Amino acid sequence: MNKKKLIFLLGFFILLFAGFYFALTAFVPGYGKTELPIISYVPAFSFSNQEGKTITEKDVTGKVYVAEYFFTTCKGICPKLNTNMKHLSQVYGQEPDFRLLSYTVDPETDSVGRMHKYADSLGVNAQQWWLLTGRKDSLYHLARNGYMLDDPKNNALNINEQFLHTQFLALVDKSGRVRKIYDGLKKNELDELEKDIADLLKEKAGAPHFANSLFNNNPG
Repeated sequence: MNKKKLIFLLGFFILLFAGFYFALTAFVPGYGKTELPIISYVPAFSFSNQEGKTITEKDVTGKVYVAEYFFTTCKGICPKLNTNMKHLSQVYGQEPDFRLLSYTVDPETDSVGRMHKYADSLGVNAQQWWLLTGRKDSLYHLARNGYMLDDPKNNALNINEQFLHTQFLALVDKSGRVRKIYDGLKKNELDELEKDIADLLKEKAGAPHFANSLFNNNPG
């Protein structure tokens, strides 16, 4: 076999393999994609949003959502985080199965009225983006034992002496499972988040997997 014929055959098989792989990724759902792992299950919760409406885990069953923690008087990372959250709300503004949940870490200051005013300043769509307040211990336990946004060992501290401050965001699927944590201030991770949201929106909703207890949250 001469050299030209060998090169031709090699090129032919490379093109054939590339075409086969393209066909698989185009027509076989999920092929070629790395499925996001299950990090934890979100416990049952109940908080008030900026409209004074009670929001529970049932309101996000069947929805893909991003969860963050912030406080309205924050002058540091929170405005940057919420600018990035607003970008997500604009990208997925027409998606009925997408939500944003922003929990306060300072409920003594962040009343429903204050959250409403803050939401108005951001131009928040109250149908899609909920700013949530409630009991401090419940908010902090959810952050640590549900969304895994802080070390659960910190729950042992006196709740009155705690102040949670994090720049991380949790991505939750339609079944109430945390699938990935992102740094909400890093562009490359925010780009990944945007793509991962799109992938999770394509997943079919299974049976809800919200944990019954804050302390029973092991996906294994």
